This record gives sequence, structure tokens and C-alpha cells, in this order.
Amino acid sequence: MPGSGTRTFLDLEQYEASLRRAQIGVLIAPRLGFEARLVWAELHQLLLLRCDEEFPRIGFLSSPPRLATVTFCERSSSTPVWRGTKMQAGDIMFHSLGERLHQATAGPSVWSVIALDPARLDEYGRIFAERPISPPLKGQILRPSPRDAARLRRLHAQACRLAETKSGILAHPEVSRAIEQDLIPALVTCLTAASIQEIGTAERNHARIMIRFEEVLAAHPGQPLRMPDLCELIGVTDRTLRSCCAEFIGISPQRYMLLRRLKQVRAALFDADPGTASVAELARHHGFTQLGRFAGMYRAVFGEPPSTTLGRVRQARFTDP
Repeated sequence: MPGSGTRTFLDLEQYEASLRRAQIGVLIAPRLGFEARLVWAELHQLLLLRCDEEFPRIGFLSSPPRLATVTFCERSSSTPVWRGTKMQAGDIMFHSLGERLHQATAGPSVWSVIALDPARLDEYGRIFAERPISPPLKGQILRPSPRDAARLRRLHAQACRLAETKSGILAHPEVSRAIEQDLIPALVTCLTAASIQEIGTAERNHARIMIRFEEVLAAHPGQPLRMPDLCELIGVTDRTLRSCCAEFIGISPQRYMLLRRLKQVRAALFDADPGTASVAELARHHGFTQLGRFAGMYRAVFGEPPSTTLGRVRQARFTDP
């Protein structure tokens, strides 16, 4: 995603596609309603993202496998839950390379990303903190001082505001470097002076169970797995899986699987040819055999019948850089 700019999305799949182009993969199971605004700025050394989401959602996020990545919350109408932990104001996540984790929000939220080459981060750590910095083997939740956290958020927000209002100016190398001269030391300070929020053995085990949960679902696309079969494939009890899902995503495994399959049908409807495709055929392909019940559930989640989705052109508003 070269350059800088902003886009406002009314289409979930296009929003996800834009995140993937920034090397951030995310699978979202939405509730009714969708709107998101994405701001990006690719500077000399840093990639910055600001994701403003006007809807509650559940996400399964993958951090870039070749970039050192930090994420933090800017604003939320409720306490966001990342990797099963309720994030406090000022907390930041320092991700392992390619880390996979769940995010859940109960209302509108803004979350931000800073990513850079790990070798550059190591170099900046030696320059500004006199110590090397490497992405952790396991993702960490860091709690900087309120002053340090506020400074990082402010500098990030200022760069993103330029990307929104004067994106052309960020194409000038001297402007890009000037922003990084302030932002990089602020990032290094937060990574080296913050306290690490310890994660217990139980929490780490639950995180592994949730990753395995996603792996099993990905290996059985379109299949409405029964709970006994699902638990056997994951290697956990029914009670443990239900507890982990309540902790990490706030809903039951069955509800999450249903939302996930409904979203897959929606993506298939968008991609299909309205002249030849059949709603019934696509629904059955994703494990929905009772078509009347499927249509009712689909409308309850997405606010329109599946036939309307099939005949509708994707919607997205674009603000060119």
C-alpha cells in the first residue's frame, strides 16, 4: 500500500482486502451494520495505519510475518478485548512476527498500527535506548507511562491527519523523515521503558486453544461441525472451548461458526454472477440446508436478504490520496 491516503468502506470484504494489502490479515464476523475508515501512511521507514470502525465486531488478526508490529487503541466506546485480555487506556501490544490473535469490541473503536523492518527496530533501539530491540517470541502487552503513551498516540495521530488532509505532502522524503525523527524515539521509549503485563499459563493455553479453533475451522470450510466433533479435533472438552470463546470473543463457539459461514456465503454472493448464480446453491455449499431459516438468519445479521446481496454492486467510498 504505497503512499498515503484514506478510504471509507461500507463493504466488509473490501475493508479486509485493504488490510491484507498492508500485510495484516483479519477475519471479521460482523453484527448488523458496517462502516469503517482506514487511513494509511507509508513513510521512509514506518508503515502507519489507523482503523476507525463504527460497529462492534469480532476479528482474527495476523500481524505481518516480516515486520515488527505494535498496535494500540485510540478510542473505544467499550473496553476492547485483545487475545482474551481487556485492554486498558495506554496499553500497547508488541507482536511476535506473524502473531495471530483475536480482537473483540462491543462498540465503535479506533485502533492503530506501527510496523517496520525488525533490523531497523534493532538499530533504533541501540541508538535511542542503548540496547537492541527485537520482536518478542510471544506477543506482549506493554503498559508505558501515561505521558509516553500519550506522546506516541499524539504523534501517530498527527501523521495520520496529514495522510487524510494533505496526503501529497508525505510523498516528500524530507517530510517523511521529519515525522519519523519524532515518532521513532517515542516508539522506542514505549517499548523499552514500559512495564510488561504478565500473562499466566492458563491464559497462554487458552490463546493456543483459540488458534487451534481457527485452524480447524479453516480446514473444514463450509462444514457445520458438531460440538463433539469440533472439540475432538481441537483436543479440548466442550466446557473448555465454551469458556475460551466467552473469554476471547464474547460469544459461543456455535454462534461464531454460524457468523463465519454466513460471512463466507456473503462473500460468495458478492463474487457470483447474478445471471447464473443461485442463492440456494451457494447456501448449500456452505452447509445451510434449510433455506428459509438461512435467509432469515442472513437478513438478521446483514440487514438484507441474500438475493439482494447477489444483485448488488459492492459499495465503498474512496478518497484518493
